[in-house]
Amino acid sequence: MQTLSADIKKLERHFLPTDFTVTTWESLEPYFKQLLDRDIASVADLHQWLKDMSEVEAVVSEDACWRQIKMTCDTTDKALEEAFTYFCMEIQPKLQPYADALNKKLIASPFTAELDKDQYFTYLRSVKKNIDLFREENIPLQAELSVMQQQYGAIAGKMTVEVNGQEYTLQQASKFLESHDRNLREEVYRKIQERRLQDQDAMHDLYSQLIAKRHQVAVNAGFANYRDYKFVELGRFDYTKEDCYNFHEAVKLHVLPLIETIYAKKKTKLGLDTLRPWDTEAEQEGVTPLKPFTTGADLLTKSITCFEQLNPFFADCLRKMDELKHFDLESRKGKAPGGYNCPLTESGAPFIFMNAAGQMSDVTTMVHEGGHAIHSFLAHELELSAFKEYPMEIAEVASMAMELFSMNHWESFFDNADDLKRAKEHQLERTITIFPWIAIIDKFQHWVYENPTHTVAERTATWTAILNEFSTKSIDFTGLDMYRAIAWQRQLHLFEVPFYYIEYGIAQLGAIGLWMQYQVNSEKAIGNYINALSLGGTKTLPALYEAAGLKFDLSPSHIKTLMEFVAVEMEKL
Repeated sequence: MQTLSADIKKLERHFLPTDFTVTTWESLEPYFKQLLDRDIASVADLHQWLKDMSEVEAVVSEDACWRQIKMTCDTTDKALEEAFTYFCMEIQPKLQPYADALNKKLIASPFTAELDKDQYFTYLRSVKKNIDLFREENIPLQAELSVMQQQYGAIAGKMTVEVNGQEYTLQQASKFLESHDRNLREEVYRKIQERRLQDQDAMHDLYSQLIAKRHQVAVNAGFANYRDYKFVELGRFDYTKEDCYNFHEAVKLHVLPLIETIYAKKKTKLGLDTLRPWDTEAEQEGVTPLKPFTTGADLLTKSITCFEQLNPFFADCLRKMDELKHFDLESRKGKAPGGYNCPLTESGAPFIFMNAAGQMSDVTTMVHEGGHAIHSFLAHELELSAFKEYPMEIAEVASMAMELFSMNHWESFFDNADDLKRAKEHQLERTITIFPWIAIIDKFQHWVYENPTHTVAERTATWTAILNEFSTKSIDFTGLDMYRAIAWQRQLHLFEVPFYYIEYGIAQLGAIGLWMQYQVNSEKAIGNYINALSLGGTKTLPALYEAAGLKFDLSPSHIKTLMEFVAVEMEKL
């Protein structure tokens, strides 16, 4: 295995001036012109040309990332929003024709055939795909979409509720759902839902506009619908929409029965006749809610301690990010919702953003994004920026496997055995209960984009039908239909990264597979994990899974095997 170091170095520039920053298109364009006009007379010339192009891509990508990071950290700062919008409207659209021309130059070069087929196969496959998809008329539409998608964060970032005379973001307020006081839980649950209802029309309008524009992009590129277009754009070369449908069915067959068991136990534990949605996170009387950390700084310190036990390199990655101030962890008003790890291609060390409010789920988010961060570090040494563009189905294995690996070392968060056991139960329950939601969101999107001219009423009816299809019978939702009808509006992926959600389900299967390995031989499992992530996007998805000692398999029988394993592990607790 390679010697690993988190002492990541910003890429040296050889083509762009060291002090160059992206300000205007006029200052950036000459470098694209040089690349386009350059004569490539040998394989060595081609290699140098690819390196220079990769350098420009890294600089531009990192600039765009910082604009987005700053804007999501403070959605109230108009200057930050304008800087992001400027990039989307004035720089990105002008980049795209050059990107297409450079792609065509690469494919047309006689020396491309002499590149190492093993190393360049997935990259060249992706380049050809981009050439096939490119349409001049989609450039302004894609620019508008980039800006519009961010309006979701602006709407959601303003949502707050008052509890006991104090204002909380919805993330912060959700901690009251762990309270022993059932009346308080219900009150807070309803306040959160009522607050979402206030903006339901704005969310519907935004989503309708996004659907219409996305459909037009697909039609312009010669596709019947945006779903078919997006499957190609996302590079889903190794599975089809039918595989997604099989996944949905497998969740109904093999996951929902497990969920019924989980909630039946919860109801008994709480001593309730009926389980309501505000009861699912609660503990029985006398058991205090888990308090794994206090502040964002405390969360980071404990995460580093936990990662140190797994592999010292993992901890060093977090330390390096902390040194660079690449964390924004705590929830606050005006901050966009959600959490992400943003790779920074030139500097190498990524940025983690989340909305921690002191709950167990925040620990899961932190180790999840930490897994993504490790992936960014491991892929940084790859020669070209394009090699670091790995499929999401392996990216989410990096994060979800880390959730499960790290459980064995959560003593840093919990100093007594009972709390640690409860935390592990919480994690395993979440590992299982996330599957139906993934299937719901994915199935909903298939319908949305197959029927792009649907009305809001039709959307609501279809959403409700899909939600009910995958809902547990163990929770009583009586009288909550108006809240359930807009439950999809809390899922930022629908607005910001369409069709990026089934990946979580596929990757959760991979993560459980790695965890099975870990239970047998932890050192070998970690080695397989590092080995696969170090390949970036230089191999096909099945080959990346194979490097991790996994089988890329979405069949119901495989899913059944994995669910049975998790059920046994839960019984052990």
